[in-house]
Amino acid sequence: MTQTQAKARHAELVEEIRRHDHAYYVEARPVIGDQEYDRLYRQLLDLEKEFPELATPDSPTQRVGGQPLSAFAPSQHLIPMMSLDNTYSQEEVGEFVARVQRLLPNESLEWLVEPKADGLAVNLRYEEGALIVGATRGDGMTGDDITANLKTIRSIPTRLKGRDLPRLIEIRGEVYLTKTGFAKLNAERAAAGEEQFANPRSAAAGSLKQLDPKLVARRPLDMVLYGMGHIEGGHPLATQVELLAWLKSFGFKTPEKTWFCRSAAELFDAINELDKIRHNFAYETDGAVIKLNARDLREKVGVTSKAPRWGMAYKYAAEEAETKLKAIAIQVGRTGTLTPVAHLEPVLLAGTTVKRASLHNEDQIGRLDARIGDTVVVRKAGEVIPEVVRVLAEKRTGQEKKFRFPGECPECGSKVSKGESAESEGVAWRCPNPDCPAQIRGRIEHWCARGAMDIEGGGEVLAAQLVKSGLAQDVADLYKLKLAELSNLERMAEKSAQNFLDGLAASKKRDLWRLLYGLGILHVGAGVAKTLGRSFATLDDVFGSNIDQLAEVEDVGEVIAQSITQWHGDARNRKLIERLRQAGLNFASALYNPRAALAPFAGKTFILAGTLPTLKREEAAAKIEALGGKVSGSVSKKTNYVVAGEEAGSKLEKAEKLGVEILDEAKFLKLCGNSSP
Repeated sequence: MTQTQAKARHAELVEEIRRHDHAYYVEARPVIGDQEYDRLYRQLLDLEKEFPELATPDSPTQRVGGQPLSAFAPSQHLIPMMSLDNTYSQEEVGEFVARVQRLLPNESLEWLVEPKADGLAVNLRYEEGALIVGATRGDGMTGDDITANLKTIRSIPTRLKGRDLPRLIEIRGEVYLTKTGFAKLNAERAAAGEEQFANPRSAAAGSLKQLDPKLVARRPLDMVLYGMGHIEGGHPLATQVELLAWLKSFGFKTPEKTWFCRSAAELFDAINELDKIRHNFAYETDGAVIKLNARDLREKVGVTSKAPRWGMAYKYAAEEAETKLKAIAIQVGRTGTLTPVAHLEPVLLAGTTVKRASLHNEDQIGRLDARIGDTVVVRKAGEVIPEVVRVLAEKRTGQEKKFRFPGECPECGSKVSKGESAESEGVAWRCPNPDCPAQIRGRIEHWCARGAMDIEGGGEVLAAQLVKSGLAQDVADLYKLKLAELSNLERMAEKSAQNFLDGLAASKKRDLWRLLYGLGILHVGAGVAKTLGRSFATLDDVFGSNIDQLAEVEDVGEVIAQSITQWHGDARNRKLIERLRQAGLNFASALYNPRAALAPFAGKTFILAGTLPTLKREEAAAKIEALGGKVSGSVSKKTNYVVAGEEAGSKLEKAEKLGVEILDEAKFLKLCGNSSP
C-alpha cells in the first residue's frame, strides 16, 4: 500500500469508527456487532503501526490512554466557568423568577429545565473542529488540563462533525459515572482489596485526577454537554433549546429530557416531574437546572461576581438522619489500608437501620472536624453507602473528644506509613507488615469466598479463629488442617469441621481463574482473572510472562500487568505458590483456548437474570465461558444476550428497552448445542 492509499484508507476507517462510536455511545443504537467493530478497529491499528505518522492525536486508537503524566498543566478558560446559585426551596425559585422579571419588565420569559447530573464540570475547547484541550473548572478562570483522560471517554467526539463549524468554541458539561458503573467499580475495588468510593461523583472526580490515562480508560465514565463558553465563527444561537439541538448535531450527548416553561407554576411542575423520574436515569441526578432560554436576554440580565443572574439550580434534599457518633474504630484491610469507621447510635435511614458509616480516611475526619460524642448527620451516599456528611457543632457539650489517628497498626503494632496511593485515590495510612493478623484474616476470608475458591464455612468468624489459634498464617496452611484441630475451635462442631475440610479438598480442583482471583493480587478481580485464564494455559505461564506480554492481554493493560509481576516478584509470594502446588491445587485453566478468537461465543457478552428452571447460575456461566463468551453483571449496549428465568426483574426490563436479544433456558441450551465446538 502506498502512502497516498494508506492515508485515504485511514480517513475512511476513522470516519466509519467515529460514526459507529456515536451510534453506540451517544445514540445507544449500534448498527454493527462487536466483532465487526473490532475488525475495523484492528484494521486501523495495523494501518497506524505500518504508517505511524497517521496516528494523529484525534484518532480513535488514542482513546485507550497514552503514557502516564507527571502532573496536570494549568489551562485557562477563554470565558470564566461560573457556578449557578442553588436552593432547596421552591419558594426561592419563585423569588428568582420574579427577580429576573423585574430586570426584564417588558419581556415574556421562557425557561428551560434540565436534569442536574451529579458529576464534575469540564470545559472542552475545539479549534477547527478538533478537540485541543479539556480542563476541569478549577477556580473558574483556570483549571487542570485533563485532555488525555477525557479522550478516553468515547461519547466525547475528538473531532466535530456537521456543517458551519465554528473556528473556535468552548463547550461545557458534566463528566459522570453511571450508577451501574459505580456499583461495578466498587465491587471490583472491594474484591481487589482497594478502598471503595463514597459516591459516583467522587469516583468520577477521582478517575479524572489519575495521572495514568490507561487507568482512566477502564472507568465507565460518560459526559453530558449543556453549555457554551467562548465562540468564534459558526451559526449564531438564539436560545438554549437551539444550543442543545446544535450540540447534538455535532455528535455530543445532551440532557436526555428537558422541560420548556413559561411561568413559575410550569417550573414547579417540571421540577416535581423530574423528581419522580430522576431515579430512572443512568446517572445520579441531584437537582434541576433552570435557565433563561433566550441568550440575548441573558446578556441583559448579566452576572454577579460569582454566578449568572439568569440561571439557578434547584437541588433535591437527600434523605438524612441525625444521630450520635459513639466511637471511631480503625479497620485494617487485607492490603494493609487503615480505614476509620464511625460507630453510631442506631438510626433509621432510607428504610434501613444504620449503625456504622465509613469516614474514609484521616483527611475526611479533619474536614468534618468529627469528634467522638458529636451529633452528626448521616445519609446514604449515592443512596447506597452510609456516610457522615456534617457535624452539628452547635450541639456540642464540651465533652466531645478529638480522634487521633494511630501511629501504629491496631492489629499488630507495626508503625504505619502515610503516602499518596493511586489505589485509594488519595492519602492513606497503611500497615506495612504482611504478617499482620488483620491482613492474614482478610486474605484467608477472600480465598474462601464464593467468588474465589468457594470453600464452605470459610467466612469471617472461622478465619479469625484460625489466625488467633495459630493454625493458619496464610492460605497454604489451610490445606494442612486436621479434623481434630478444627473440632477444638469454638462453635465448630465435628460436622462443620468436616464440611470445611471437604470444601478445601474440592477447592483443589477449582479452575485457574478462581485461584488467581483468590490470591488477592491488587487490581486482579474476577473478571481480569477469567481473562487471564482464557489467555494462558497455566499459572506458570501467567507468572512467566513479562509486563509487556501481560499488558497485551485484553482488559489487563500496563497497570494490572505491573501489579501481577510485582506480586510474583516477592519471594514470600513465590514460596506460597510452591506450597499450593505441593498441596495439590490445580494450576491449569479450563478456559484456555489457543483458538479463542474462533470460539462460537468469542466476543459475546451474556447476562444471567432470574432463576432458570433447571440450570444453576454457575452452570450456565460455565457453558458460556467454555464456548468463549463472557458473563457480565449488568445490562448495557454491549450485551449480546440476556438469559432470563423467573423474577428476572430490572435486567430484563433494561434488556427489552435496549433491544437486547432475550433467551429462555430452552433457547439458551439450543444455542449452546448448536455452537458446540
